[in-house]
Amino acid sequence: MLGECGMLERDRRGLRKCSVTLCKEMVVDELFIQSLQTDDILTDSMAESILVEPTSHKRSWRLLSLLPKRGPRAFSSFCSALRDTEQQHLCALLTESPERDGERQCPQTAKAKDRAEEVISTAYPIQASDRNAPFTKTPVKDSEEEGDEEKERYVDSPLPLPTQEGIVPAKRARTQESMEMCLDADSPITSSVLPCTPDFYLKHCQQSYSMVSSPRGLALVISNVSFDPCAAPDLDSRKGGEVDEEVLRKVFTELDYIVTVRRDLTAPGMRECIEQFGRRQQHQTVSSCVVCLLSHGVEGAIYGTDGQLLELDWVFEAFDNAHCPLLQNKPKMFFIQACRGEEMDCGVEQSDGPERTQSPGCEQRDAGREGEGDGDTRQTEERGRLRVKLPQRSDMICGFASLKGTAAMRNTKRGSWFIQEVNSALRFRARDTHLSDILVQVNGRIKDREGYAPGTPHHRCKEMSEFTSSLCKDLYLFPKYHPQY
Repeated sequence: MLGECGMLERDRRGLRKCSVTLCKEMVVDELFIQSLQTDDILTDSMAESILVEPTSHKRSWRLLSLLPKRGPRAFSSFCSALRDTEQQHLCALLTESPERDGERQCPQTAKAKDRAEEVISTAYPIQASDRNAPFTKTPVKDSEEEGDEEKERYVDSPLPLPTQEGIVPAKRARTQESMEMCLDADSPITSSVLPCTPDFYLKHCQQSYSMVSSPRGLALVISNVSFDPCAAPDLDSRKGGEVDEEVLRKVFTELDYIVTVRRDLTAPGMRECIEQFGRRQQHQTVSSCVVCLLSHGVEGAIYGTDGQLLELDWVFEAFDNAHCPLLQNKPKMFFIQACRGEEMDCGVEQSDGPERTQSPGCEQRDAGREGEGDGDTRQTEERGRLRVKLPQRSDMICGFASLKGTAAMRNTKRGSWFIQEVNSALRFRARDTHLSDILVQVNGRIKDREGYAPGTPHHRCKEMSEFTSSLCKDLYLFPKYHPQY
C-alpha cells in the first residue's frame, strides 16, 4: 500500500515507530544529506533547511518529517545513506521493525513485502553481522588510543571516544545504549555562510567596527598536528587537527578573509611566522585580522613541534597598538584550540577572572581639562599638539577552547568541539549577531556537550569554553555584504 506521495505504508509506519530512537542517535551530517541528494530524494532547498537546524535532534526531526513525502524510493535511499555513514545498526533497526515484520501474517502482504525487500536488498544488502551489530559486544584494542598499552577490552557501544588533546579515538557507530547526545552529532558543517542583508548593515554599521574592506582582512591559521618524537616524546599526534584547520580555512575564506595556513611549526617557527604576518602591509587597507592557534598547550602557552612553548601573552603583544600600528583601532580576533591544563572538566565549576576595576588613567583626559585655566599657556599648547593616546592593548577578542587548568576535547574524525561550534555559529549567526554574542552561543553549545567513553576517565567528560574581550564596539562581520559608495 502506498502512503503519502507514494511511500509504502509499512515504511512510513517503520519510520514512525523508530522516530524517537532515530532522533536521539542518528548522525545527520553533510555526507548523509549528500547521499540523499545524489538519489534525488532531497532538493537543495530541503538539504539547506535540514543543515541549518542548530541541533542534531532538530536536523533528524526535520529529515524524518520530509522523507514520507519523497516517494517510494525514499526509504531504501535513507537506509542506504545510514549504511554509507556507518550507522548500520539504525538501518537494521528499521528493516527488522515489528511494524514491518507483522505484515507477514497476511499472505498477500507477505508477498508484497518479499518483493519489496528483494528490491531493497539490492540497493543495500544487509549482512548478518550488520543485523547483530547493536546487540554484539565488539573487541577494541586500547592501542587505538595513543599513549596506552595495547590490550583488548570490550565495549557495548562502538562510539567515537571523546578525548582530551593528544589522545586518538577511533570513530564507531552509535547504539541504542548510547548516552551521548551531541559529541559527534554535530559534524563539521559546510553549509554556505548566510549573508547579511543590506537593511541589517544600514541599521548597525554606525554603532559597530567598520567592516567594509574586501577582503575583510588577513587570517593566519597555525596548526601543529605532528610533533618531533625525539624533541617532544610526550606530545602525541593531534589527529583530527587537520580537520580543524580545513574548517577554519573554509569558513574564513567565505567570510572574505585571505587565509594563510601553516602546519607543524616549532616554537621559533611560530614566532617568526607571527612576526612576518603582523608586518604585512596589507593590514593597513583592511578592516580586521584573525589569528587561530591549534596545538597542545598549557595555561598561557602553546607547544611548537619541538616541544618548546610559545607564550600567548607574546602573541597578543605582537598585535597590540605599539607593535602592530597598522591594526590600531581595528578588531583583532584570536581563537585558541589547546589545553590549558590537565584536569578533566566536569562542567560544574566555571573559572572567572579577577573583578575588573576602574583605572585612574581612564579619567586622565578630563583631569587635564580641569587645569586649563591655571595660566600655564605653554603646557596647554603642548597638550594641543599631542596625539590622542591609545592603551597598549585594545580592540582584541580571544576565544579559548577550555577554562584555565582544564583539557580541551578533540575528536579524531570530526575535529575539536570548540572549532566545530565556532564554525557552525559563524556560518549561521554571523549574518545578524556580533562576535561577542556568537562566542556566548558557542559557550552554551559547549556546555551542553558530554563525552561518552565507558570504562575510561573520559566518560561523561565536559568542556567549557570562554573568551576575553577588549573590544570597544560591536563586531559584526557583515558576511557577503559590500556597500556601494
